[in-house]
Amino acid sequence: ACSEFSQRSCEECLKNVSCLWCYTENTCIDYPVRSIIPPSSLCSLSNARWGVCWINFEALIIAIAVVAGLILVSIAVCCCYCCYCRRRSRRQDEEEEEELTRKREERRLQSLQRKLERKWKHDEIRKKYGLLQDSDNPYSRFEND
Repeated sequence: ACSEFSQRSCEECLKNVSCLWCYTENTCIDYPVRSIIPPSSLCSLSNARWGVCWINFEALIIAIAVVAGLILVSIAVCCCYCCYCRRRSRRQDEEEEEELTRKREERRLQSLQRKLERKWKHDEIRKKYGLLQDSDNPYSRFEND
C-alpha cells in the first residue's frame, strides 16, 4: 500500500507506479485511477509528483500536451506538404505531356514539309529529263525506238 511510504522520501514512494507523492503533507497516496488528473482536494497539481520526483504533475501535463501538439502539427504539415507535392508533380506531368505532344506535332509538320520539298525537287528533275507527263495531256503517244 502507498500509505506505508508516507513521511519517507518521494523516491521510495514513486518506486511503485500506482502511488502519488504530495509535497505539501509529505504523504504517499494511491493514485486516483478513476480520474485521469488527481483532484485538487487530494493534492494540488503543483505539489503532486507522479513517475519522477523532479517534475510536478502540472508541468508533466503541460509537457505532454506540448509534445502531443507538436506531433499533431508535424503530422498535419507533412500531410499538407505531401498533398502539395502530389498536385505539383501531377501538374508537371501534364505540362511534360503537353510539351511532348507539341514537339511531336512540330516534328510531324517538319517531316511533311520535307516530304513535299523532296516531291517538288523530284518533279523538277523529272521535268528536266522529260520523265514527267504533262497533267494537261495525260495521253501521249508511245514511241518505240
